[in-house]
Amino acid sequence: MPYAVAPRLESPQAGRSYPDIGPTKASCKLIDLEDRSRRDNVRFLGFLETLEGADIHSYLRETLPKLTSLAFDPSLEFQRVHRLGPKRRDDANHPRPIIACLLRHVQTCQLLQAARSHCPFQMGGLEIRLTGDFSKETSERMIAFLTLRPSLRQSEVKYGLFELARMWITKNEVSKDIYDPEDLRAFLEGLQIHTQSMDIAPPVRSQDLLGTAQGDAPRSVPSEKWDGSPQTPNLGEET
Repeated sequence: MPYAVAPRLESPQAGRSYPDIGPTKASCKLIDLEDRSRRDNVRFLGFLETLEGADIHSYLRETLPKLTSLAFDPSLEFQRVHRLGPKRRDDANHPRPIIACLLRHVQTCQLLQAARSHCPFQMGGLEIRLTGDFSKETSERMIAFLTLRPSLRQSEVKYGLFELARMWITKNEVSKDIYDPEDLRAFLEGLQIHTQSMDIAPPVRSQDLLGTAQGDAPRSVPSEKWDGSPQTPNLGEET
């Protein structure tokens, strides 16, 4: 008895059902994973080249408690510390950032919280800044949000920018979270259109021009027969 031959599959995935995830959702997942992998990283801006000497771990371990006025117990420990990018000739004026991956996440949070409250820090005439470390896409979104801050202030919108590029806004006692700068830009454009429509003067009524009660002076356009006296101009006999 001959055996039945199963139909050939066009590909190993044929016959299986996979969820439909578009490139946008897939890329968002990758960006989120990259941001999560960097959550213990801190970037330091402003430290001149060669300040750390030969042991950058010991330098940061001794300098950061004095710089931030934080008492770390246990002391700071790092998984890795290095400067970003190749060394340039003008590093004296434009020092490369230092990126450090801390061993304890709670100490990362302490440093970033101190940076939000007191940054920039002053050290021997230098301005030292601390920031979180994010993926390229998240950093670009945060910069795009920052460029829209003047428009938010001009539109009298309360706002706050949080980590991982999340903008919180409040207008007319209504609050919302925005994750895409384009959505915020569209919101501001809608506010501008609404404001312009409110600025259009309403149509002028005849009673506004001539007055409605006896003794009223014209409100906008004076009558030719009115000499400025408080008497009502002669508009015709009453019927």
